[in-house]
Amino acid sequence: MKGVIARRQTIVFTFIALSVFFLLTSCKGSKTEVKNAAGLRGGETRMTLSPIEFTGATAHAYEIAREIPEVLDSLHCYCECKKNFGHKSLLTCYVDEHARHCDVCQDEAFMAYELHGQGMDILSIRKAVDARFASLSH
Repeated sequence: MKGVIARRQTIVFTFIALSVFFLLTSCKGSKTEVKNAAGLRGGETRMTLSPIEFTGATAHAYEIAREIPEVLDSLHCYCECKKNFGHKSLLTCYVDEHARHCDVCQDEAFMAYELHGQGMDILSIRKAVDARFASLSH
């Protein structure tokens, strides 16, 4: 009987040890991903304009900026507003009326929103947006 109890204790201990190992390993990967994504942030901290100030697709783009600011702040805006207007990221286009008049800003936001809705992480979204819009850069 002692042998059976000892084996059960060994199995339980092994199970617990493996569970803890896998839990710690998965947490470590998440922290790395968050660190990498945080390093992409442009650093925009101002509030975006309210979507109710706009209509149609423009209002939807401003809603997206409110809903996923961490994603838009991690994307380069390919209308080159960073170079021409000192914007920090795509999110900056939505703190004023810049995006209202810019199809590139809106199209990037729509794409980012769609990919985010599919469960893609920020790094993957950025790669996809870069691949699609990089040819627009001068």
